[in-house]
Amino acid sequence: MFRRRAVDIGVVKYVAESFSMDFTALVALTLLLGALVALVALAVGKRKEEIREETEQAAEFAVDGNIVKGPASKKQKQEKQRVRKDKPSQHTFSHPLLASSLKSHSGNVTCLDFSSNGKYLASCADDRTVRIWSTKDFLDREHKCLRANVELDHATLVRFSPDSRAFITWLANGDTIRIFKMVKKDDGTFAFKAAAEDFPQKHKAPILNIGIAETGKFIMSASTDTSIHVWDLKGDVLASINTNQMTNSYASISPCGRFVASCGFTPDVKVWEVCFGKGGEFREVTRAFDLKGHSAGVHSFAFSNDSHRMVTVSKDGTWKLWNTDVEYKKQQDPYLLKTVPCSSSEGSRVALSPDGRVLAVSDGRNVAMYDATSGRLEEKLHGVHSTEITDLRFDINGRFLVCSGDKAIRVFHNAPGYRAAIRDMQDMLKKAQNEAMKQRLQQQIKEAQSALDAVLAAPSD
Repeated sequence: MFRRRAVDIGVVKYVAESFSMDFTALVALTLLLGALVALVALAVGKRKEEIREETEQAAEFAVDGNIVKGPASKKQKQEKQRVRKDKPSQHTFSHPLLASSLKSHSGNVTCLDFSSNGKYLASCADDRTVRIWSTKDFLDREHKCLRANVELDHATLVRFSPDSRAFITWLANGDTIRIFKMVKKDDGTFAFKAAAEDFPQKHKAPILNIGIAETGKFIMSASTDTSIHVWDLKGDVLASINTNQMTNSYASISPCGRFVASCGFTPDVKVWEVCFGKGGEFREVTRAFDLKGHSAGVHSFAFSNDSHRMVTVSKDGTWKLWNTDVEYKKQQDPYLLKTVPCSSSEGSRVALSPDGRVLAVSDGRNVAMYDATSGRLEEKLHGVHSTEITDLRFDINGRFLVCSGDKAIRVFHNAPGYRAAIRDMQDMLKKAQNEAMKQRLQQQIKEAQSALDAVLAAPSD
């Protein structure tokens, strides 16, 4: 009996052990199957997420017109509509005098400059590029440009050299000047090569403006404190000017290349002559004259092409036109020609047409154009850009006014310039003494009127 009980116990023990082994295997198998199910679920979820992202990308590309259109599912159409709705609307502007809008920059445009030969417009933006535009394309539908990359930085200012074969830039992060040479290729386009070394860092405050003298003898840089540096073309400082104006708000070189001027906290504009010897060697910087008459600080100023006129715009809510064709070495002061009320604000810019007939003043996002002789407001351009206007200037022939603010450059016909020229010639016609002179003036008036009519009849951009 004891023997049979032992056998039964052994059988029970064997069965128990067998059951335990089977149960362990079953648990292991269950865990393995659970892990596999989890992995499959994870993979399916990931694939669904990838499909969703691909659908969104496809819809976005379809909105931008970068893929070929094809049959789309209801979900894709909904995604496409959602992307379209979320996409920020581009600032639109139209005006009868708008000749074109140049839009190749992907960042905000900060500075503009025309070449001395009138063929090119340079622009720089925070997209790390400088763009070179052909002025002959301004009236075309397509506006091609050449791109110079600013490596590891971006330019806030750009200025052409007098020979139009190079330009200088102010680097935002490097706080210095970098020179680029323009090398013409066989196909007529340009390659851009940066100089081996940038200028040394000398300014201690944010930069306001840079410039190259038309004589090619010096470069100027001015900052928001009271300092202006005059450099040679190799990057050596020839002289430093303390403007004693508390702060500088603007500074530039005159078109004739003889003068450097600045304005700021004080209600006057100070002008210095940069003097060189007969052999071309630098001599000194000496005070030439001041423009005094505003009752508050001056935002900015501009010269006419021959430097015989200057215009200033001030915090006192006026612009003033000055005759600067004086013998300042004999202590003759410039004299005031006109004072006109205007809208202005911090950062306002003013431009004077090369012939001195028209001036433009920016105020935030707006531009006003005036007849310089009469002071009459000729045109008011509202909301030209979506941001404050950063630069404003006439081309060297006085045909166009250009300005920058956001990612676009607006090009306007200078219709007030045509009107002013016609008025001047009509006055001359009344005083003409001989028949040949009268006929020549009549022909010129006819041609100017035809040009004005064509401008006003042309569709805006």
